[in-house]
Amino acid sequence: MRLGDLHLKIVSDGEFRLDGGAMFGVVPKALWERRKPADELNRIRMGTNCLLVRSGDELLLIDTGIGDKHEAKFREMFGMPDGVDRLPDSLRHAGHEPEDVDHVVLTHLHFDHCGWNTRRIDGKLEPTFPRARYWLNRGEVEHARNPTARDHASYFPDNWEPLFEAGVVELFDGEAAPAPGIRVVRTPGHNRDMCILLLDGGTAEQGVFLADLVPTAHHLPYPWVMAYDLYPLQTIENKMRWLPRACEGNWLCVFEHDPDTVFARLREKRPGRFVADPVADETVLP
Repeated sequence: MRLGDLHLKIVSDGEFRLDGGAMFGVVPKALWERRKPADELNRIRMGTNCLLVRSGDELLLIDTGIGDKHEAKFREMFGMPDGVDRLPDSLRHAGHEPEDVDHVVLTHLHFDHCGWNTRRIDGKLEPTFPRARYWLNRGEVEHARNPTARDHASYFPDNWEPLFEAGVVELFDGEAAPAPGIRVVRTPGHNRDMCILLLDGGTAEQGVFLADLVPTAHHLPYPWVMAYDLYPLQTIENKMRWLPRACEGNWLCVFEHDPDTVFARLREKRPGRFVADPVADETVLP
């Protein structure tokens, strides 16, 4: 996928499953299950759509999926199938090795977004991408080290503390620009310091990596907010800020957790109600 001067490629860490009620919050199951059928445990399919971006001579990876440091009970709980390609495999299919990545940008530090930050080598946790600088929001790190009782289970220190020990972290506050055409913007709601990424390919070619602001194309309606969100009203405020801009600008939208619709452009079906029109991965945007 080409977005002006930027080259984009989805690299997946495989699918997993989460409780549908938690993913759609106060939306009744009778509504959300029409779009996302649940299994016998009330879980829905979820993607781990990490984004590989080539900006000039620099290669960036946005989020790193769930990783491979989990026991069988964890994998069973989250419906993670065995024998499927994981993020390093997806990188290789895209023609790259972990050593090729210059920057890893983390939207936040929940386990399903940063699991491949580190890997275990000879019993020791080390950065998976040995040449990369890892970009982390300072407030998110502070919270991850002292989470609330409500979100404690979402944070695994093995995914980030070894990065500090290795001296490969770039901390930022409100915004950061790790490479030309890439801007990381703090967008609270899901938690206090989650970020989205704005992609500027030059001229009018823009895109946005929506992270957990809009995790799937089915979360486009303003009130369809996850029960996982610590600040749901801020989520709605930020959806009302960014989705009209994305629609009006014909931005390429990337849905991180949608296993079916990953790239899309938005169409306003009626005021404030958007529809995602899928864009094929191989499409070259005009």
